[in-house]
Amino acid sequence: MKLAKEKKDLESQSLAYTEIINNLLQDKEELTTISMEYKNAYEQITISDADIEYLHSTLKNAINLLDTFVPQKEESIIALNTLVELLNKDTLKTFQLLGFNYKEAIGEPLTEMCAEAIKTKLKITSSNKNKSNPQSKVKK
Repeated sequence: MKLAKEKKDLESQSLAYTEIINNLLQDKEELTTISMEYKNAYEQITISDADIEYLHSTLKNAINLLDTFVPQKEESIIALNTLVELLNKDTLKTFQLLGFNYKEAIGEPLTEMCAEAIKTKLKITSSNKNKSNPQSKVKK
């Protein structure tokens, strides 16, 4: 700014101010990009109040659905009860404030568990169908 003011002719000052403005606009764009990246990262690990309420209202349905795929073992029941305890609003909010990532810690293993249960169930179902349907075997 001082250099722009020290310039004697109007055209030199105008060019200096234009350069300053362009630099400020570039800085603003860079800061906006950085803030959007931080916002996206924050949203990926944060569970909103609406999401927490939705979790609580649908948790029993999800557990019933899992029960159809996961065998009724004592350890499964204990694990599901532990999951229910971890998903209360106060615990979620407190752990999130401490930086805990529920989506990664619970969501990913739960996704893997469901995927494996579905694969296992489909293998049993398709092998039972092949055994009961003699035409499914091709004669050579």
